[in-house]
Amino acid sequence: MARALVAVPAIALVTLAAFAGPVEQRAPAAPAGEPPVATVYGAPAPAEDDGQADPDEPEHAIPGPRIAWRRSRAMGLPFAGRLVRGVQFPAEGPWWFTWDPILQRSPDRPWRRYGTDALVRTLLKVVREFRTAHPDAPRIGVGDLSRPRGGAFGRAYGGLGHASHQNGLDADVYYPRKDGLEKEAFTPAQVDRRLAQDLVDRFVEAGAERVFVGPSLRLRGPRRVVRFLVHHDDHLHLRIPQPPE
Repeated sequence: MARALVAVPAIALVTLAAFAGPVEQRAPAAPAGEPPVATVYGAPAPAEDDGQADPDEPEHAIPGPRIAWRRSRAMGLPFAGRLVRGVQFPAEGPWWFTWDPILQRSPDRPWRRYGTDALVRTLLKVVREFRTAHPDAPRIGVGDLSRPRGGAFGRAYGGLGHASHQNGLDADVYYPRKDGLEKEAFTPAQVDRRLAQDLVDRFVEAGAERVFVGPSLRLRGPRRVVRFLVHHDDHLHLRIPQPPE
């Protein structure tokens, strides 16, 4: 009799569980070297982000992916700041692809591709003009911009990390390869220096505040803008000026 009394509650619990619906699943832990899942995956947009299309950017102006334009603000400094109302740079388009420097693959993960609207416009303008001038060249590779709300982007986020890239004014752009492959150049010998120099020149002309380039490629530009920096023989680091309020 005692055994029967014990068995009834057990059966009742199984029956209740069957009608209780699915159990809420926890998000998987982030892989080693990446920020917590809640920080980088599915984070809600800031309350002031309305997601509306920019009236100054006709939908037909940029073929391919639709961009949710917002009036962004770069707060603080590139190496100590944050991003308000950031715009996500599209994973790929007719003139560009994106490259994840940590996973070594395309596209770059979504949470690594946020910048000010001014930065996104600059990138799109230059890659479009480059493609027009060099229709047979490979698409330009765009790497990391900033995180969705900016802030630290150091070693905790993979690899060497970024000392800057904190307020939506910085972006990494990969040099075209001689073999036309859409991936980063792993040695300076793989870089098409002629096309790389043209890319640097176009960002300078577009009003870049800084263009950091690797010391091995002999790329040139105005000294106040183009600077040599180690670990930049596969990509240039673009920084645009702080837009006026």
